[in-house]
Amino acid sequence: MGQKIVIIGGVAAGPKAACHAKRLMPDAEITILDQDSLISYGGCGIPYYVSGDVNDEDELRKTSFHMTRDASFFENAKGVSVRTRTRALSINRKEKSVEVINLDTEEKDSVPYDKLVIATGSQPFVLPIPGADLEGVYTISDLHKAIAIKKGLARGEIGKAVVIGGGAIGLEMAEAFADLWGVETSVVEFMPQLLPRIVDAHFADMVKKHMKEAGVNIYTGEGAQSIEADESGKACRVVTPNRSLEADVVVMAAGVRPRSQLAQEAGLLVSPFGIVVNERLQTSDPDIYAAGDCIESINLVTGKKMLAPMGSLANREGRVLAANLAGIPKTFPGVVGSFIMKAFDCCIGATGISLETALAEGFDADAALTAPSDRAHFFPTETKIPLQLIFDRTTRRVLGVQGFGPMGDAVLARINPAAALIAKGGTIDDFSLMELAYAPPFSTAIDALNAAANVADNLAAGRQRNISIADFLAWTDNPSSQPNWVALDIRHPNEVGPFQEKFGSIWHTIPYNEIRRRHEEIPRDKTIIIICDAGTRSYEIQVFLDSIGISDTKDLGGGFNCISRLEVDWWPKK
Repeated sequence: MGQKIVIIGGVAAGPKAACHAKRLMPDAEITILDQDSLISYGGCGIPYYVSGDVNDEDELRKTSFHMTRDASFFENAKGVSVRTRTRALSINRKEKSVEVINLDTEEKDSVPYDKLVIATGSQPFVLPIPGADLEGVYTISDLHKAIAIKKGLARGEIGKAVVIGGGAIGLEMAEAFADLWGVETSVVEFMPQLLPRIVDAHFADMVKKHMKEAGVNIYTGEGAQSIEADESGKACRVVTPNRSLEADVVVMAAGVRPRSQLAQEAGLLVSPFGIVVNERLQTSDPDIYAAGDCIESINLVTGKKMLAPMGSLANREGRVLAANLAGIPKTFPGVVGSFIMKAFDCCIGATGISLETALAEGFDADAALTAPSDRAHFFPTETKIPLQLIFDRTTRRVLGVQGFGPMGDAVLARINPAAALIAKGGTIDDFSLMELAYAPPFSTAIDALNAAANVADNLAAGRQRNISIADFLAWTDNPSSQPNWVALDIRHPNEVGPFQEKFGSIWHTIPYNEIRRRHEEIPRDKTIIIICDAGTRSYEIQVFLDSIGISDTKDLGGGFNCISRLEVDWWPKK
């Protein structure tokens, strides 16, 4: 037999490392240890199992060819031994063994290794509030808890749900409750916006508005203070500083922490972000490797350490790790932090860092906000997708991309190439000239991603001067705060009526195709906010006005295609 490889953890990175290592080293003796009875399941699919999009929990554990990934499958199909219900108690680095206990028999054992892999994943963060340990309070940490929630829904025991946490998992769980099951659902998020630190505020507000329209109650800027119990001791209420929310089930989705205690107790180097590894995913002990949610990653945009708990990354890391076990040098350089999620009929995605984060990190950052067509304007299914490209003005490096649009391929088709290019340090020019496949049913001739880069090029060169959505909305909420500002709405006359009626003399309207012959009507002693649907025609008009000496202008990037997707009090009701 070849070398003995022991892998602690059997969900994502562990099984991937085991199977790839076995293909590279058929004579290796590979053993996976996991304390659970269910292994190698698609954890990211749990909200869709709860919602009913995935009918049976077993589907999350099946291969693409419909075989269940259990211990028997790994033994017979992959040649990998699996010991479930087996908890690793400690690592004896001197003796090169793992001390374990069988959770069913309580028998202890020692498992020797030549190489060890730690793939212990992450654990949910439980808020230190009264009632967090009550019956009926769940964290989405494993398939067993998802099964328990699904049973309660199927039995009709859940009529009201409260989700604590407005990150991706929290929002996915909120949709799971509200969509198919019709459960009255509330989301409580401590930060001022949903998806904090992932997307910028206006993109988070697009998601918020859409989810509220779908029936989910959302309370941002409110932290859960306590969870109260009914007379039977079961959770029945979540209390915040502003309200009390009745609940038959409470889901705590307040983030995760790396499960790195075992490594730390073994004397391995561990940081607050997880087990420290090199690019070959080797720990501070050369015979011990680690991968998945338990390790510290490097953010390729900021260069800083981070936790990146994503199943897609765990699988990639597992493959790289296996190659190194087999003596094939491969590296995993880091992550850019890409994500996409479904929100009822829409989706939101992002890669790299947000503008808020970029500014906090000291970049000379700005953002090109656009609202381009997802495919040719003449194609029947064409729609607009707000897209934002964050860049550094000094270096012209692209730092991040965010997108929002209908469920489908449009947002994903822009986030994925952006992620690849950002990881390589791509610049505005790289994005502008990036070759992308084109056909009218799929994209425009100048793709939405190319167009966003072109706007960034104009901004970086000073040809275009934008007003942020936040500043624009602050002015429209209180026009007296900027008494010298006026709007110039260049859209079709049929579109501008409600806004003229609302804002009166500060809302000037001249159609786009009449500006050149009617420019004398534009006040020259005011700051002009130029408005169109997407921000493209307004830029053209800004350039023209510059040429005739009217230079105190601002372009509303993304135009009213973006504003219409936000919660705006003055927006005309349908």
